[in-house]
Amino acid sequence: MASMLECRTPGFNPYAVKYSPYYDSRLAVASSANYGIVGNGRLFVFGLGPQGIQIEKSYDTQDAQYDLAWSEINENQVAVACGDGSIKLYDLGVNDFPVMNFHEHKRETFSVCWNPITKDNFISSSWDGTIKIWSPTRPESLKTLPVGNCTYNAAFSPHNPALISCVSSDSHLRLFDLRTPVNAKYHLATTIPVHAPPTGPVLPRLADGTTYAGQTPAEVLTHDWNKYSDTVIATAGVDRVIRTFDIRNPAGGPLSILPGHTYAVRRLAWSPHARDILVSASYDMTVRVWTDGSTMGGPPQQPPVAGPGGVPPAHDGTIRVGSQLGLMNRHTEFATGVDWCLFGTGGWVASVGWDERVLCWDAHTLLRR
Repeated sequence: MASMLECRTPGFNPYAVKYSPYYDSRLAVASSANYGIVGNGRLFVFGLGPQGIQIEKSYDTQDAQYDLAWSEINENQVAVACGDGSIKLYDLGVNDFPVMNFHEHKRETFSVCWNPITKDNFISSSWDGTIKIWSPTRPESLKTLPVGNCTYNAAFSPHNPALISCVSSDSHLRLFDLRTPVNAKYHLATTIPVHAPPTGPVLPRLADGTTYAGQTPAEVLTHDWNKYSDTVIATAGVDRVIRTFDIRNPAGGPLSILPGHTYAVRRLAWSPHARDILVSASYDMTVRVWTDGSTMGGPPQQPPVAGPGGVPPAHDGTIRVGSQLGLMNRHTEFATGVDWCLFGTGGWVASVGWDERVLCWDAHTLLRR
């Protein structure tokens, strides 16, 4: 790799890393002792400077930490998802203790995401099968969205503050639209069976001419919204394959598939700098940079346009097979977290793994194509 910085999280195994949305020189890591099985958690805040990566702050919790989100309204605040079902809000100007504690989940809180548009609320998801919406100034949740299955990852759309997505243990991607009236489904707008075969008279083809008939359902651990296409989401999990979907065509099957990882994909993130690039971290100890194939050899392809009555057309018959642009294999244990830096030339990535290491590296050499 052309350039790499490294720091350690001694005694703690990282689960997630996030760059600050305010500074390219600051990132935070949520971690757990004993691989998150039993013991404390520790939030590390790192600064990047002339001496490399250095710990600026750390905060201990009584239970494991599985995810984190920087506040979108206060550059010094970070929310952390904890194994006891709580979410802690830390302020870098306050030592030792959280400035807020939110605790309604009945099982492990496994993800947390700040609303990037309205910036006045955040969400959490839990193994208890719910998503909760919170205000950073209120200890009680604003709303609960029932999923019904272990919910590994939830996110706000970066394009619409009313859209919330999640993936769960039942192999589904769900979308909630807070603009819809509350009914028996609690704002549930779309359900996409990630591994199901597409519906329609003809199964879609892959690039090699074979048909795509779906795969055995498996737990979906991670997903992310494309930053440039407001209806495209990527998913991945236990079956090792990354898939992209157009949410306007929930029964049409994936837009593209990206096979290559040899164990479960724990985290993925679309690039904030290019519409076709994403990065993934896996239990196979690698971090990989991909293109979904949407811009190869020509102008960007648009997702299917809705036809009469707002109904998307049938699948066009072809599923793209994305390409791996590069592989970073410096981790020596499960790679569990990855994030893009929002600033600079567009290639800096931070990754973490259970090897107690934080790596910041320049992926630009992998993106030349």
